[in-house]
Formats: sequence, C-alpha cells, structure tokens
Amino acid sequence: MPNSQLSSKLRSSSKRRRSKSKRQKLVPNQPEPLHQETEEEQEEEEEDEGNGFKLKTSAKHGVQPLGNLYFINKGAVNVRNTGLGNLHVLTDELVLEILALLGAAHLGVLATVTKSLYVFANHEPLWRNLVLEELKGEFFFTGSWKSTYVAAASSHKFESSGESVLKIRDFYSDYLFQSWLCANLEMRQEWLERDNIVRVRGISVEDFITKFEEPNKPVLLEGCLDDWPAVTKWTKEYLTKVSGDVEFAVGPVEMKLENYFRYSDGVTEERPLYLFDPKFAEKVTVLDSEYDVPVYFKEDLFSVLGRERPDYRWIIIGPSGSGSSFHIDPNSTSAWNAVITGSKKWVLFPPDVVPPGVHPSPDGAEVACPVSIMEWFMNFYGDTKNWKKRPVECICRAGEVVFVPNGWWHLVINLEESVAITQNYVSRRNLLNVLEFLKKPNAKELVSGTNDRENLHDKFKKAIEEAYPGTIQDLEKKAEEKRIAEEQKVTFWDAATDSKSGAFKFSF
Repeated sequence: MPNSQLSSKLRSSSKRRRSKSKRQKLVPNQPEPLHQETEEEQEEEEEDEGNGFKLKTSAKHGVQPLGNLYFINKGAVNVRNTGLGNLHVLTDELVLEILALLGAAHLGVLATVTKSLYVFANHEPLWRNLVLEELKGEFFFTGSWKSTYVAAASSHKFESSGESVLKIRDFYSDYLFQSWLCANLEMRQEWLERDNIVRVRGISVEDFITKFEEPNKPVLLEGCLDDWPAVTKWTKEYLTKVSGDVEFAVGPVEMKLENYFRYSDGVTEERPLYLFDPKFAEKVTVLDSEYDVPVYFKEDLFSVLGRERPDYRWIIIGPSGSGSSFHIDPNSTSAWNAVITGSKKWVLFPPDVVPPGVHPSPDGAEVACPVSIMEWFMNFYGDTKNWKKRPVECICRAGEVVFVPNGWWHLVINLEESVAITQNYVSRRNLLNVLEFLKKPNAKELVSGTNDRENLHDKFKKAIEEAYPGTIQDLEKKAEEKRIAEEQKVTFWDAATDSKSGAFKFSF
C-alpha cells in the first residue's frame, strides 16, 4: 500500500493532537509516564484507526503521515523541513544514516537545536544501535533504547519510561510515521484468517514421505510433541533458572535469558530482537534431553560430518511481532519447526514463485525485502489474493510442527511471545539438491553455518559415500529415469496434432 493511500486510510478516523509541546523531566528512582496524558489521548490509544488497523499507542513525538499535511492540516508548515534548513532536501533515510555516524553525546546536543532535529535525533533505531554496539548484550532494557542507554551511562538508576519526551506539532514524515506504525500495528484479522495448509495427525512415516517430502509440499503435523517434556516445562521461569549465566545469540549480541526476557517483556519496536541460538543444546545440556526429533525427520544425512556439520538446530524465542522475513533455508536443506509455547503465522511460497516485494539477486546471495514483516503485510500481502499460485498459510500453535520443504520461501511472525525449536536436515529425498547447491561456483557466498564453505561439498560427498556406499549413484539413476519419463510423456498438444501434416486430430 503506497504511503499516500495509507495516510488517507488513517486520517479518516484518527484524532490528531494539536496541543502545545510538553516536556517531562527525568527523575532518578521515580517512575513517571512520558507525559501526562489527557483523556483525549487515552481514547486515541484505544481507538480503532479504521479499515481494520488497530494501534497500540499514539505516535511518539507526534509524527504524522505526510498525507495529513495535504488533506487535513492544509496550510500548515512542515517543521520537518524548516528545522533541517538546507538539509531538508535530503531524504529521511539519508538524514538518519548521517546521524548514525554520531555518538550519544552529539545526538543529545543535536536534539536541542530544532524541533525537527529533536525528532530525528531521538529516532529509536539510532539508540538501539548505540546500545548494541557499546554495551553488547550487557544492558537492562528500561522501556526505550534511549532511556536504556542513559541508564547505563548514568550513576543513577532510572526506572522504565524515565525519559524526556516532547510532542512536536506539525511534523510530517511518511518514513518515520511508518516506522512507528509498523511497531504499533496489530495483525489484521484478514491477515490471519487464511489457513490453507494440509493438517495431518498420526500419519505414517511412509505416507509423509510419499505425500509431502518427495513432492516437496509443506504440511502441518499435529500430535508430534505430545511426549516432549519441553511442552510442559519450558516456561520463562524454568528456562531462566536452568540457563543461569549462560548467554544466547540475540541478533548481533549475546544475552542472558533473564536480560532478554526483561527486554522482550517491555519492547514495542518494528523489528524486535530475536533469540536464535544454534548452540543452545551444547550450552545447556538439559534442554537437549527435553525434546526429541519427530519420527518423520530421523534421517539426517548431514550427521555423517560429526562436529564439522553446518549449524542445523536452533532454539527460537521472541515477543509478539518478532520473526523472520522472507528467506529460503540454508544450503538447500528442508526443515521442521516445532512451537513449544505461543503461536506463529506462516506464509510460504513454492520455489518457482518469488513473494511480492522480495527481490533476490541473480546469484541468490542477497535478498532485498521490506524493512519489517509488518511492512510486508501492510504493503504486499493483499497482492497475493488474486495470484494463481497463492501462498500456503497457517497459524502454527503450541504442540504443532510445520514441515518446510527445501527451496520454499517463507515468512514467520510471532503472534504472541513464543518459544520454538527448529532443525534443518538432509534426507535421501533432498540429498542431490544439497550436493548440487554446495558445489555452485559461488558456494563461498551461498553456503552458511560453517567456516569451511568452499570444501563442504567434497567433505560431505566423501562422508556419504563412506557411510552409505552406492546411495548417491542410486539416487542419480532414479533422478535420470524420472527425467526421461517426464520428457516422454505425451502432452495434450502432441496428442492433438498430426506431426506429419500439421493438422489437428479429433476422435470422439
């Protein structure tokens, strides 16, 4: 959805405050709201913004979509431009890229120059980067990234929401507004109602292979986790207790679970940090004993490499709104994803269909896509309604498993705080695909999860030949026979056309 359309949709029912700017002082050890809200503002925060859009709060600093300047507040002067002076010709993205070169002290000084620079210098992603770059994972989230940074740099202890906030009148920016909107928008019902994945329970391994793994089709498996101790034990309290001081991979940093849960409980942002750790079972061995690979995925040929195998299993923890934007699983592997607590919305496209808004490079090494998952739903999800090949969609809940075939594009967003286990694997059904992928000329850029990308193909093939002699040759023979059979199939056009005369044949 273009921003102009977004603006027109939102302005129809939203109440825009036009009160004077207010400042709230930062007081040590005294939690206070960012500013004293009027009844009108409180109503605004609960208001349905129309067309199914529901917002969690009012826009920080009073930023409004640019459409409001043209259609609602006609004649107003955009303080975004007046406060930037000659820099107003730069795009918002470029202004923020320049500010990202500054340290915290300079951002603080710059925020006092004009109202416009105040809004830009307080953009939360700038402070998030500062926290992650300077504090790594050793931070205690206090409600916003700026207040978190200030608290860490100060000898005083500030409670959450202890931050100076100004509400700026007549600041219009589609870029900054959409960033805030994506962070505060709730999933629309129409984004959740489509559920067209095949669901099965108690299917045999043979049927799973025949109906789903061999034809490379996704499926949701029910009842696979009934015997997992993790399903009943893995609460936040339990995970925090058994993990102790162990640190897990969270985005670009390592964090203790206690600190991560403090963050995830209090954050509202466009791209929440996602705990995604490939070494969790080695770090906390008791976790390894409290789940088991479902029977359908027991064959895992990468295991022949032992400790040299690429990363293949992860514990995944994240708040509502966190998740993974569109991607294809690494190294041409297939995968399974088991939800232990919470729920996840899945959108999957087959290998021959690139999702709207997603632009992979010709060699597949890079993928350009919307900044956030919510942005994709807002701007591109509706495009798929009229597609001949519609995506496979579902909501995977606690106790359920999604099978992701190799090569399928998929997006996942947590609908609530969720804990999951996922594992990538190689079976006989996708072994040839994996070997072909690993020997690509640009394997150094494509292969992931290992430090020895260039030699992984040769190591893996040799290990397979030693552990399972003749397997690769048998699979290649079957693949060739299948290819020939497909070529020899008589198409309708061939059957209907006389190859000698070029005339049509009809028989009744």
